Amino acid sequence: MLKDLVEIGQIIQNGIVFNPRNWEKKRMESASLLQVVNRLFTLLNKRGIDYVLVGGVALLNYVEGRNTQDIDLIMALPDLAKVPEIKVEEQDNPYFARGEFEGLQIDILLTTNPLFQLVRQKYTEKLSFLEQEITIATVEGLLLLKLYALPSLYRQGNFVRVSVYENDIAALMYVYQPDMEMIMKILERYVGEGDLRSIREIVAEIRQRIQRFQNGLET
Repeated sequence: MLKDLVEIGQIIQNGIVFNPRNWEKKRMESASLLQVVNRLFTLLNKRGIDYVLVGGVALLNYVEGRNTQDIDLIMALPDLAKVPEIKVEEQDNPYFARGEFEGLQIDILLTTNPLFQLVRQKYTEKLSFLEQEITIATVEGLLLLKLYALPSLYRQGNFVRVSVYENDIAALMYVYQPDMEMIMKILERYVGEGDLRSIREIVAEIRQRIQRFQNGLET
């Protein structure tokens, strides 16, 4: 069952409050944030928006220990246009947009990207969220998104995000033991040979880390 509204709100609030970069900025109070999160999902469901919850909040449905400061959604541009309450602040890339809803940051993965569209179509599940349902990415969907993003993050030299993503992937692989070869075959259609080779190397290294950890538990 998806983390309830209070937990989701507190996770985001903690991510905001404990980030020193935000200390001088005006931020909403915790009680208000909880209401904003609830209003967002109520609005999306009421408008019939075909969205998928991904990112840090979605990951927390499967493994513990992740923090986040925002909500990440897969959406199509026409659906985004149906929710003018989400004020788009940035859309420099055809595959990504960043918006704001009542002070809550929302990162949007647009279905103009074929892989994002695939995840929305095939790698989701419906989970109970208080009195409504939320569409969330499956373990396989999250792994596809995170592995797809890694080569770009390496090229950007974004060490912190690379570390976070690799730890997320390791946690999902360790807990759920997904069919990684199946995931690689899917990624073949969406990344170049060089990126796919890099992704395979990363997955192999993560498997070694998991094996070392398991061997440590057995000694």
